[in-house]
Amino acid sequence: MEASHILHSGYFNETLRSWHGSNTLLSTNQLIYPVFVTDLVPDESSEEIPNFPEQRRYGVNALLDHLSPLANKGLKTIILFGVTGSSCKNPTGEYASSKDSPVRRCLPMLRAKLPSLTIAVDLCLCGYTSHGHCGILKPDGTIDNQASITRLAEIALDFAKDGAHIIAPSDMMDGRIDAIKKILLANNLASSVAVLSYSSKFASCFYGPFRDAAQSAPSAGNRRAYQLPVVSAGLAIRAAERDVNEGADMLMVKPGGPFLDIIKDVKQRFPHHPLAVYQVSGEYAMLWHAARANAFDLRTAVIESLIGMRRAGADILITYFTPQLLDWLKEAQQY
Repeated sequence: MEASHILHSGYFNETLRSWHGSNTLLSTNQLIYPVFVTDLVPDESSEEIPNFPEQRRYGVNALLDHLSPLANKGLKTIILFGVTGSSCKNPTGEYASSKDSPVRRCLPMLRAKLPSLTIAVDLCLCGYTSHGHCGILKPDGTIDNQASITRLAEIALDFAKDGAHIIAPSDMMDGRIDAIKKILLANNLASSVAVLSYSSKFASCFYGPFRDAAQSAPSAGNRRAYQLPVVSAGLAIRAAERDVNEGADMLMVKPGGPFLDIIKDVKQRFPHHPLAVYQVSGEYAMLWHAARANAFDLRTAVIESLIGMRRAGADILITYFTPQLLDWLKEAQQY
C-alpha cells in the first residue's frame, strides 16, 4: 500500500474529524496549545522563559498539573516540544530516542491521565543536536538529508509507540513525510497515527522567543538552506504538494499573520487537507506587548488575528493564547 493511500490516519478520532470542516467561526476544537516539557527543572517544577511572557517550561509532572484544568475547560489538543540541556545533546540527536527524555516520559502519562486529549508531538532534531540544526550535518556543515530523514523516522516511531496521536515534523527535510509514513506502515501504526506536516514553514524572524524556550538556536549558520525563503510563494505551494503526495494527513503554514496569502493559496490548492496555521512566538509576543502598552485590547486583537487566519483558509489554529481562548470563547459562546 502506498502511504498516500492511507486516509484513516487523518480522521481516527473526534478532534481530527472536526478539522475537515472549514468556515470562519472560532471554536475550541480548532485550537492546538503548544507546550514545553523539560528535564532542566525537577518534575514537579516549571520555569519562566526569557522574552516569552507568561509562557513556561514544565517538568513532566508539572505539565500534567498545568494541563488538567485546561482539559476540564475544553482543551482538545496540544503539541509537545521537548527541551533538554547541552549535556544530553550530540551531533545526531540520540537523546530524542531515549526513554529518559522528557517527551518520551510524559507521553504515556498524558495518555493515561488525560484520555480525552489529542496529543501532537513536534518532530525535529534541533532541540537534541549539539549544533542546533534540524538535521544531521555532513563534515562540511551542510545537511545530510538522507541520514536526517532516516533518523527522524526512527524518532517518529518511538513517539508513536509511546502514544502520540499526531507526529508533526518541523525539520523541513526533503522526503521526511514519506519516510515517516513508511515506518508507521511497517509497524502497523499508519492508520492510528496522523502526520501533520509543517509543509510551508518559512525562515522567519518571528521565531525568536521560541528559540529561547526550546534552547534550539543553531550554534553556527542559519536554517535558510532548508526552511523556505520569505519571498517565495511558489516554493510554499511546491512544498505542500510534495508532502501531500507523500501522504501527509494535514498541512501547515508557519508563521501565520505575515503569510495570509500563503494560507489562502495552500488551502485553495489543497482544499481536502485540513490546514493548520501556527501563530508563532513572535506574533504572540507582539500582541501581548502591544496590549500591555494599551495599543489595543488583547482579547479583541487575538480574536481578530485568528479570524483573519480562518478567513484565509485555516482549519486548525496553533496558538499560545489557547488557555485564554478557552475562557474567551466560552464567554462569547462562539464567534
